[in-house]
Amino acid sequence: MPAIQLDTTSIKAIVFDLDNTLVSSNMDFKWLREQIGCPLDSDLLSFVDTLNCPVETEQANAMILQHELDDAQHSTPMPGCMKLLDFINANQLQTAIITRNCEQAAKQKVAHNQLDISRIISREHYPPKPAPDSLLALAKEWSLRAHQILYVGDYLYDLQAAYNANMPSCLVTHGQRAQFADHASLVVEYLDDIIDAISRGSR
Repeated sequence: MPAIQLDTTSIKAIVFDLDNTLVSSNMDFKWLREQIGCPLDSDLLSFVDTLNCPVETEQANAMILQHELDDAQHSTPMPGCMKLLDFINANQLQTAIITRNCEQAAKQKVAHNQLDISRIISREHYPPKPAPDSLLALAKEWSLRAHQILYVGDYLYDLQAAYNANMPSCLVTHGQRAQFADHASLVVEYLDDIIDAISRGSR
């Protein structure tokens, strides 16, 4: 999967993944998979969707929700988060969050960390990433073309969603080894490094 070319002079919106992109997350997905009976190499949400027993599906979703809500209470802003959001606000760029979290947990994380982002799209609204539906819906909502929106995330699903929407992507590594760098239009260590990339393009 190649990266979509990024033209920083065209960017009118910066959209974010939530967990370990804007705020920290310590979800124990290995433990969750074990409790639900999901194979370690399978996508957790996709596995729950395949459960044939309504009781099992309800129990699995309740367990995931509780872990997400607990995680929200212990989350903190990632380095550079507030500085980047201030930049977005000052430059009147559109912004939103697209997350595989449920809406309740996502809103709780945003409120807990006092993030100035009101537009939140969760797995209840559109098929979860790497499906591009949520990104395409935002482009239509904002009357923007795909190349004018930069999607920022920390994981392969984020880069795949942007690619599937024909949008440029940014991988934030938070100082760790960049596993998926070849698939990202832009790679930064910390969130506020995006400011330099966008500002350089506008000069």
